[in-house]
Amino acid sequence: MSVPFIELKRFEDGFLDSWNAKVADLSANTRFIGGPEIENLEATLKQECGVSHAIGCANGTDALQLALRGAGVGKGDAVLLPDLTFWATFEAVVNVGGDPVTVDVSAEDLQLDFDLFCKACEEHKPRAAILVHLYGWGSSRIQDFRNYAKEKGIALIEDGAQAYGVTYNGKSIYEGAQLATISFYPAKVFGAAGDAGAVLTSDDELAHRVRSLENHGRTTHYSYGLVGWNSRMDTFQAAYLNLSHPHLKARLESRRKSADFYRQELANLPIRVVEAPAGYVENGYLNVLIVDSEKRPQLEAALKDKGIGFGIVYPGPMSTQDASPDYLKARVGGETAQRICSSVLNLPLFPYMKEDELAEVVDVVKKFYS
Repeated sequence: MSVPFIELKRFEDGFLDSWNAKVADLSANTRFIGGPEIENLEATLKQECGVSHAIGCANGTDALQLALRGAGVGKGDAVLLPDLTFWATFEAVVNVGGDPVTVDVSAEDLQLDFDLFCKACEEHKPRAAILVHLYGWGSSRIQDFRNYAKEKGIALIEDGAQAYGVTYNGKSIYEGAQLATISFYPAKVFGAAGDAGAVLTSDDELAHRVRSLENHGRTTHYSYGLVGWNSRMDTFQAAYLNLSHPHLKARLESRRKSADFYRQELANLPIRVVEAPAGYVENGYLNVLIVDSEKRPQLEAALKDKGIGFGIVYPGPMSTQDASPDYLKARVGGETAQRICSSVLNLPLFPYMKEDELAEVVDVVKKFYS
């Protein structure tokens, strides 16, 4: 039996009917930009994420750029980011004129290494840093990052593209962040029908600046206090997210159940099933295995042979990408990120996976190691 790496078409009963009716209504009334759908979504985000302000925008990459610009990052400013992340984190720094400094990650939680982060701050005096909540959890030292950045006057932006629904010590991972960003790309746990994103903060001044920047820098309709760009979230994306939100709890529970199944069933194999650090409840965004790098190609072949989808998230660090040398200011460590990239493998994980699908995936992996 084949099993896809990700499946986005397992809608709840009646969901598509509701969505089709919503599209017809928005179209008939030409409600395409702004309005109640955006306002309702932003209200939901504020309440659920424990922040005072939520600003919808066009996509998760724009959210990062808005957060960086909102924090005052500009030409020539050093910005720290983990060497293990998605390219958007790196390119957002470049796109606002900043100079990226990549910092290695921890082998334990696969998140930014705090001690190297402090070292990089002392060496490079950054204007800002990006802490990425990767794979569906966050750093075991999240509060240390926040405290250190505040003490040193470094703007800390938390890239939470993969972290919606994650809690730390019983609260949303976004609560307490100076600035945090969300991606609503369809494959995320809380996904839209296309591209969309948001910036979160409890700082009134930052929120005002970000909201202006995402709408051409407007102060009034034809008055401009900043040079921004058009990054408004369209109404269809907000409407889709609003319709999806009542189902989010069930989707997260399903994902977490599948993630737990993998942990339990693969526990005794010579591989590591990475778990969230203490205090976290992950969102089941991604299964993360660390396997023998020399055996990974053979395991990939075994999965392909049985029609099992898989991912390698991510196959290479930021500092080694072809485009990096033209922009990279410095690299602090990187050996751990490289080891992870050469040995990571991700099994299928999406809402409402069936028991026989999970069993099939596990069976293939177990037979490979038998």
